[in-house]
Amino acid sequence: MTGTIDWQLSGALASVTVSNPARMNAMTRTMWQQLREVFAEISGRTDVRCVLVQGKGAHFCAGGDISEYPAFRFEPDSLMHFHEVEVWGGLQALLDCPLPVLALVRGNCMGAGLEIASCCDLRLGAANSVYGAPIARLGFPMAPREAALVQRSVGAATASAMLLAAQSFDAAHMLQCGFLAWSVPDDALQLKADALVARMGGLSPQAARLNKQILRQEGPMQAPTPPSAYAYAPSPQHREGVQAFLDKRQPDF
Repeated sequence: MTGTIDWQLSGALASVTVSNPARMNAMTRTMWQQLREVFAEISGRTDVRCVLVQGKGAHFCAGGDISEYPAFRFEPDSLMHFHEVEVWGGLQALLDCPLPVLALVRGNCMGAGLEIASCCDLRLGAANSVYGAPIARLGFPMAPREAALVQRSVGAATASAMLLAAQSFDAAHMLQCGFLAWSVPDDALQLKADALVARMGGLSPQAARLNKQILRQEGPMQAPTPPSAYAYAPSPQHREGVQAFLDKRQPDF
């Protein structure tokens, strides 16, 4: 069964849930499309003042659903379509949301999950949450606009460690580098989230929208990505990295 992006309205709060618990909420291609549709709908509503994004159960999002990758990753055109239309379409819809968006992070926040959280305005993480993007183990880079998005959110040093050393970080580090605004014990997470969304929901909606326009600046992630960025699609290392993951073995690069 494929995962879903679910959402519900409670008062002036829109709660968006990344739901694919059998795969630690990994994002499927269908879920990227749903993410775009959900945020397009929420952004057009006048009865919402705040948005909460979280994962279902114990994790935020463990990355992309790698079981889908062999069907499209090894040909440049289909790989480019995946990143520039499907993935970026979902991320851009989240970035375009004019409302305050809070990410509530439990467990793993990796790869695609890190990108989704990077699109949110504020991030609250459990003390035992884990962050990273270890895709170098799979033999491919992060797409250019996605990398720019992550680097802007976590900082150059942390982004380099994530992408070049496949390093994961705990909540204490992510709080120190400014990615997280708050980190609390897991058993206090929901109470803190409830207090934050109540606080934001009680502020001026006009001020929130105008502040987001001021804070969100144009940057490298807005530039069109040239097709050459995806020329690595048929490379042996790309194929080996994905296949080794699916085979549950160490890749031979």
